[in-house]
Order: sequence, then C-alpha cells, then structure tokens
Amino acid sequence: MKLIVLFLASVCAAEQWNPIWTRDPKAGTAAADAAILHNQQPSIRVEHRGDKDWSLTAKSGQIATQPGECWEISAWVKITGDGEASTGTVLRDKARETLSWSYGGRSLHATHDWTELRSRFIVPRRGVSIEPRVTGHGPATVWVSEFSCRKIEQSRAAALPATLAITNAALVVTLDTATATLSVLDRRTKQTWRQQAVVENIMLQQVRVAGGLQLDCMNVESAEAFRCAIKLDGDKPEFTVALNADGTSAPAFPHPFVTDASTYLVVPMNEGISYPVNDDSIKPMRLVAYGGHGICMAFWGATDGERGQMTIIETPDDASISIDRHDGKLCIAPRWDLQKGRFGYERKLRYVFFERGGHVAMCKRYRQTTTLKTLADKRHENPNVDLLVGAANIWCWDKDPVSIVKELKAAGIERILWSHSAKPNEIAAMNDLGVLTSRYDIYQDVMDPATFPKLRGVHGDWTTEAWPKDIMINSRGDWIRGWQVTGKDGEMYPCGVTCDKEALKYAEKRVPADLATHPYKCRFIDTTTASPWRECYAPAHPLTRSESRHWKMELLRLMSEKFKLVVGCETGHDAAVPFLHYFEGMLSLGPYRIPDAGRRMQVILDEVPERVAKFQVGERYRLPLWELVYHDCVIAQWYWGDYNNKLPAIWDKRDLFNVLYGTPPMFMFNRDIWTKNRDRFVQSYRAIAPVARATGYSEMTDHRFLTPDRAVQQTSFANGVTVTVNFGATPFDNIPAGGFRIAPEAISSRIVRP
Repeated sequence: MKLIVLFLASVCAAEQWNPIWTRDPKAGTAAADAAILHNQQPSIRVEHRGDKDWSLTAKSGQIATQPGECWEISAWVKITGDGEASTGTVLRDKARETLSWSYGGRSLHATHDWTELRSRFIVPRRGVSIEPRVTGHGPATVWVSEFSCRKIEQSRAAALPATLAITNAALVVTLDTATATLSVLDRRTKQTWRQQAVVENIMLQQVRVAGGLQLDCMNVESAEAFRCAIKLDGDKPEFTVALNADGTSAPAFPHPFVTDASTYLVVPMNEGISYPVNDDSIKPMRLVAYGGHGICMAFWGATDGERGQMTIIETPDDASISIDRHDGKLCIAPRWDLQKGRFGYERKLRYVFFERGGHVAMCKRYRQTTTLKTLADKRHENPNVDLLVGAANIWCWDKDPVSIVKELKAAGIERILWSHSAKPNEIAAMNDLGVLTSRYDIYQDVMDPATFPKLRGVHGDWTTEAWPKDIMINSRGDWIRGWQVTGKDGEMYPCGVTCDKEALKYAEKRVPADLATHPYKCRFIDTTTASPWRECYAPAHPLTRSESRHWKMELLRLMSEKFKLVVGCETGHDAAVPFLHYFEGMLSLGPYRIPDAGRRMQVILDEVPERVAKFQVGERYRLPLWELVYHDCVIAQWYWGDYNNKLPAIWDKRDLFNVLYGTPPMFMFNRDIWTKNRDRFVQSYRAIAPVARATGYSEMTDHRFLTPDRAVQQTSFANGVTVTVNFGATPFDNIPAGGFRIAPEAISSRIVRP
C-alpha cells in the first residue's frame, strides 16, 4: 500500500464544520477555540452536556468513492469529562441508504492531552460515498484539530477464482470468494447450509487450497490484513476455522449461517433458550462468552429439531456472539474482542453438522470437549456434597433459624441448604440436624472508604483493604465500576472491582478466621462467575481476560480444595465446573428476570411481567442445555431474586421446570411468609426434591418435545429415570394439565402431588 495522497479533505477552522447535532435537545455547542491550538493549528471545541450522542459533520459533505478504495482519517483530539469522541464516516450505498453511521474510525476517552486518532478503511462492495465526521457520546469537552480524510493508493488484489472447495466423506465446503462466505453440503442429508455476508466487511486478497482453504484477507473497516485457515477434521462432519492477525482491529468474521423459517437457534444463555429464526419478538443482542451474563457454554447452533449445525468457540476468553437479523430471519455470528489492544493469539471455531438429534446432539458433542468432574467425584473428595443433592436452597431472614429449620423438617422439608448467615451456636445446631449450612461471601466489590459516610450502610464483606491498591484499572487508566449502592441522598454510588489476582489473599485471610468460630460446611461466592473476565491495566497486577478467568477459578479452587467447603457461585459458567458444586441463577435466564431482581429480593410480586411469562417460564423457548451437558457435575438453581415463590402466579410452573430438569427448588421467605404458605412450600418440595435427589448424580441423556406446541416435554437420565411434564391446558396421555409423570414408580411413589 503506497501512501500517495490522491484526495485531501482537511477541516481546521470552525467555519468549515456544520452546526453540531445533539440527540438531547440543546445539549451541546461547537465553536472555535483560539486559546487551544495544536501545532499552531486552530481547533474547534465541542461542549456536550447530555448523556446521549452528538455529531459534527464537515461542510465538505459526501465524497464519492469506489469499492476497494483505501482511505485514511486522522485528527488530533483532546477530551476532558466522562464522555468519548470518535472519528469516522457515514457510509452510504447508491440508493443513499446508510450502510454504517460510524465507518472506519477510532474512539477516545478522556486524555487531558492531545492524542492522534489515525485509522484506515477500505470502501466495501456496496459503498459509493462517505461523509467524514466527529461523533461523541456522554458529557465531555472535546477539542479537534487537523482533521483530514484522504484517499491513498492501494495495491490491487489478485484475480481470484469464483469458488474453491474442500471435501471429505461427510461434507463439501465451498468458499465464495466474492463474499467470503461458505456453503456446506452435508452429503449424508443432501442439505446445504449457507452463510450470508450480513456485514460486508471482508475482502479476499489471495486464496489457495493447501491442507484446507488458506485465505489472505483484508478487514475493510480497518484496512488491516489477517489470515484464515479452514480445515476439515478427517472424515468427520466437522471443520475448523482459525484466524491470525497482527493488527489492532478484530475482524467480524466468519459470517453467520442463515437458515430457513422452520429452524430455531440454540443459545446456551444460562440454562438455555431457543429462538425461532422467524420470531419477530426477539431483539438483537450481543452475549459475551467470558462471563455468566452471556453464554455460559462456548457454542451456539441452529436446527429444525433433527438436522442441525453448531459452532464451538475453541478460544472463548475474548469472544462473544451477535444475534441479529438477515432478510428478517435471526442468525448468529461470532465476534472477537482485542486482547490488550491487539488481536493477539490465534482465534478458533469448530463447525459441526448433524444428521439427527437437534439440540441434544449439540450438547452431547459439546460435552466431549469439556473437562468433566462429576458430583460423584466431588462427593468422594468432600462427603458434604451429598447434603446438597436434592436439597432446597433456603434464604430465610429470621432471628431464630434453628426453630425455622425444625419446623421445615417437621413439615417434611428434610434436605436443606441454609444459605443465610447464622450465629456459631445456630450453625452447630443446624449441622446436627443434617442441614448443609452456608453463608454469603464476595471478593469483587470494594467501596472507596471516603464514600462510607454517604451510604445507608457498609457491606461487611467488601474487601475494603483493597482500595485503592488492588482495584482493577481499565485501558484509560480509570478504575472499573462494579455494583452500585444507594446513598442517603438517593444517588447511586459505584463500587470498584477487586483485581481477580489480588482477591485470593483476602479470601485466604477471611475464610480460616471465619471457620474458626463459625462451622459452616458451604460458602456462596457472589459475582465471581456472573461478572465477566476483565482486563486489568494496573501496573502492579495487570491481567488479560484469560488471566482474569484463571484467578477467578483459583479463588473457587481455594474454597473447595483447600478449605474443603461445598461451594456455590452466582449465575454460572462452565469454566468453573471443576471447582464448585452449584450455581444460583443458572435456571434464571438473565435478560428475562424480573426488573431489579438483584435488589428487591424479598419482595413477593403479584403481577407477572410479560418477559418473565413469555421467556423465563416459557416452555416454547426454554431448553435444558446446561443439564444436557453438566447435570451430573453441577447443580443448577434459580436466582435469589427469581426463586420458586417469588411470583405466586407462576409458582406451579417453576416447580414443573424443576421436576423436568431434575433440579432442586429455591425458597426465600421470612417467618410470616413461611407460616402463611407452609402447605404450598411443602407441596413444592415434595414434588421436586425426590426427582432432584434421584437424578442428582446422573447425566441427563435426552430431552424431547412430545407435542408440536412444546407443551409436553420429556427428559431422561442415565440411571433410567424419565420425567414427562405437561405444561399445557389439556391432559396428555393420562397426565393432567399442569401435571407430570415420573418413571420408575419407585420415585413417583415418593412424590406428593397437589
């Protein structure tokens, strides 16, 4: 690529800019600033007071372009305040439709000094014009000087064949060189799966067949090269895609497979969900692969219920998935995050195709890739694990927990995980009653002690000593914000985040001292697997996301192996499977929990939000993906703000999901709620616990829909237990509406039905 200037649009003075546009009315101004110069060149100062976005467009307007042209944008920018600013262009096609509102630029947060933003991009196939501009978001003062957009000469790509293909006994994989998309013929079923270039962001420079398909590619949004290798795995119906790059951008590649209207997406969001590809109610979303509030297992798929295709992310620590629409149908594409500002290591995907088995076959194939440590193995290391299997997770705020436990047991609720804290003598008494005693703990959130006087209370488990030396710092040099708490003035005050590497020393100090006086057998560690793996830029303890994951797992290992505790964590992620025993929140699909579920835990609600009814307890959407992979390894529970009795109107339905999945219930109550609803709690426990106990150490081997509307579903387990649940409004095969059947009868006889 030669740096020969063919065109230059330079904007230096205020009169060369159009008036500022702000989404919040009258939230910003733009004017020349004679006092702030860069290289003796004038600057324009943007003062933006709103929380939304703004833009400043050059009067040069739209510039005609040709596909394949390479352009460069540069500007010197200085920022103060919390907002950000970006360079870029509005990219349009020949119909004047906008292809991108922010194409080819760079972004910057507060610098307090001049910083050059320089980027290059290539005009994609449908691009016919660009409109250079500066944009921003949030409150900030931004100075811009020496802004320019210029075209530079680029070496032309070699002439390419229209298609290239590789084949084995199961698949024919064909590359379309014009669009950089793949089509895959499954020879067994004669079905062809096709990718679509939803985003036209890749140009191929060279392609060849050598041990697979070897692609030399250009990321058009950054004009940076990368390499792609596509290799069949012997004669298996599988192939891998590996990406390597040396730049500072992450190509949105490969493209998604787009399927017909009869298929549904398979997404391991918490327990698991399916999305019919023609369902207009599903909103586009991005789900990270590196934390519990994304995908908790590193795969996704599409199936018609039998035939299917799945993608396994073999390098998930800096990966996510993007659920979007193409021609009205949902599809999923991988997205890559940079590692400390660079593409870094090789990124790899595995594509797998199925003749039959649908989402169950996908889960069983994924299980082959995992590090399995079963609950039976964990019980061998710590016999207290057996107290967990089939136990109801009880969160109860009462001054006399021992008396409540005795009442629970007298009523027939025999197996109990007592999650709320208690006094030493109370813990000992509950231990004697056969209860698995636990307590809450956290090693992430830490509040600046200077903020304490503003708060309504100080959390006793904050790692206060960590402030400020052991908190995580982002790439801008600012401390990372975590959980927010309400102050006396009603304002929200954010905690910092304790660096994952430094958290262990606080646990090593806290836990032995606590156990010396409080004989808990279990510990619940909040947020560790719910929050994402994070990069830390603190000079004393820098971390990549992979290192963040490592230290999070070491914290859980410390609890389970050194301190010999039964260990739970929030939400869940399969990286933690070898190190703990249960997840609070895996059953609760994150985006579809009740509003503010993490704060108003004890409030019982009468009205069921639409998203909860449709998705959270929606049998048409939910899938037991986690159970199909890990049922015999980790116990899944509801979230503590989304438990069985949280919404009485759907209590029965939550119970049915517990029965179907072989998972225990979670109850939260005070003495008054317990007293008023004693019989209902007992009914719930006696329906669920025998199945959870009987299947707790067994792999879930199958899950089937027995009716087209998915109202009747069946699960099977490795020990021979079969559960059939009727979510529908009419009987099915002698199973009443809202009822279930368990086989063998030995288990069914221990269940008390309403």
